[in-house]
Amino acid sequence: MIEYLSQFNLIWLGILASLCAGLATGVGSIPIFFTRNVSKKLLDILLGIAAGVMLAATSFSLIVPAIEKGGGGVRGSTITLIGILVGGYFIDIIDKYFPDTNLLTNAVDGTEGEENAVDTIAIRASKSLRKTWLFVLAITIHNFPEGLAVGVGFGDGDIANGLSLAIGIGLQNFPEGLAVALPLIREGYTRKKAFLIALGSGLVEPIGGLLGVGLVQISKPILPFAMAFAAGAMLFVIAHEIIPETQSHEGHSKLATHAMLVGFVIMMFLDNTLG
Repeated sequence: MIEYLSQFNLIWLGILASLCAGLATGVGSIPIFFTRNVSKKLLDILLGIAAGVMLAATSFSLIVPAIEKGGGGVRGSTITLIGILVGGYFIDIIDKYFPDTNLLTNAVDGTEGEENAVDTIAIRASKSLRKTWLFVLAITIHNFPEGLAVGVGFGDGDIANGLSLAIGIGLQNFPEGLAVALPLIREGYTRKKAFLIALGSGLVEPIGGLLGVGLVQISKPILPFAMAFAAGAMLFVIAHEIIPETQSHEGHSKLATHAMLVGFVIMMFLDNTLG
């Protein structure tokens, strides 16, 4: 398969692979057409697996190659270290434009004594809808570095590495799509609209893929830094968004942790098998 794909243009391969990974977000939301009641326990397990998959993909397909392509030793490790920190802080800066949605809930709770029952329900509905859309927007923004990672993976001609990243990110996008669509269903959106919004949140990935593979094609020397940058961005999303969400409900945290281990070893196996 790798030999067959090697005959195609790397830029188009990077875009196509990141597009497929992004489409997995829409595929993951398909269960909403059959039920709107997916248990939080199941969602935490799926998100745990997603976190493990992303951690493995980041480690074996981005960080390790970044060190090697940076020259190894102190030089490669230093380039990778800087890239990871810059990538993480870059996403942190973007994340600051999205206020903590828990504060919105607290604001609603603080107004209950001053509003009548009808007004309280209206305020809660408005805040809940805003919280949902903040979440959807945050997911969309956070999908960009995932597409960037896939593009960078293809950028130096290592198709196996790019495929491994695309598969890993695609796998973690399945529960992410469900996590986007379910709140929209609960807010009264039709199943079709919720599906299209979930799908759209993943379609930012091909943009990141184009940028990643394009930059590396233009300037090969930036490849180690670009890989590390993508790794740092993904690590921030994993640590700041996915893992805390899986640990936020009593009784599910240990199960989600075991699921994360399963996701990690599955992706580790796939990565080394494809490589």
